[in-house]
Amino acid sequence: VQLQASGGGTVQAGDSLRLSCAASGGTSSGYVMGWFRQYPGKERELVATISRNGASTNYVDSVKGRFTISRSNLKNTLYLQMNTLKPEDTAVYYCAATTTIWMYSNSRTDVYNYWGRGTQVTVSS
Repeated sequence: VQLQASGGGTVQAGDSLRLSCAASGGTSSGYVMGWFRQYPGKERELVATISRNGASTNYVDSVKGRFTISRSNLKNTLYLQMNTLKPEDTAVYYCAATTTIWMYSNSRTDVYNYWGRGTQVTVSS
């Protein structure tokens, strides 16, 4: 499956952004999917993950209550609604997919083997 993320940009603290990730070359419902971010000089970290049918989600503590992950398997698209953005959310955001079952993939980065190109999110104070 090929993934293409979009929707990044430069906003002010407190603003919102919605990231999208279009999947092609496969049926997205066959994959657990997630959003990850990477700070300069740091390893990629998990932001949010979502199960195949969208019924289960997992978030890193720092975004709980502010970010919402969702998916449309009809549209083969993954979303990340980011509200009340903070300067510390500034990073390159990636979408990813894995065939690993939810139990073993919802909180891990290493099992994701399909990655899209990143989209930059910059939040100014």
